[in-house]
Amino acid sequence: MTTAQPPHAGSFARVGKRSLQALAAIALTIGASAVMAAERTLSVVESVQLASAPAKTWDTIKNFSTWQAWHPAFASTDVVQGDGHSRGTVRVLTTKDGGKFTEELVAYDAASRSYQYRIVESPAPVVGYVSTIEVKATKTGSSVVWSSTFQVKPGTSDEDAKNLISGVYRAGLDHLAAVIK
Repeated sequence: MTTAQPPHAGSFARVGKRSLQALAAIALTIGASAVMAAERTLSVVESVQLASAPAKTWDTIKNFSTWQAWHPAFASTDVVQGDGHSRGTVRVLTTKDGGKFTEELVAYDAASRSYQYRIVESPAPVVGYVSTIEVKATKTGSSVVWSSTFQVKPGTSDEDAKNLISGVYRAGLDHLAAVIK
């Protein structure tokens, strides 16, 4: 004995199959959008104007291995590879509250008074972090520009990540005037 299906049962099957395909396409689009949003690159730029000559300012911040001398958030720097002022130098910065940041120097140019580094590992809610610090001459002395690009780890808002990075920059840059005499 065969069971008869209502005349519209095949239509439901076709519509159901098309609906599932449409839903799958929508889910893939949403998933891809979420991944793209998570991979969005953000940037932060902070600067400070100083009365000191560019050479004096550069002398204060040029060594990748002595940040604790000018940045109030850091207690120590341990260079685990390299010399502190050449490409490939790796350091472990320890914050005053015990946080550890492993960073690698990816570019260093004493002539242009700039260097670039990247975070290898850290407790910060960012990934793909690359930062540049440069000293520029001004009519009244020098300026230090600290900038970066990065992506935000899941669970942290873009605004919170940018505020955190900006706060670290501001603390160091604002303290430079007191350090440079």
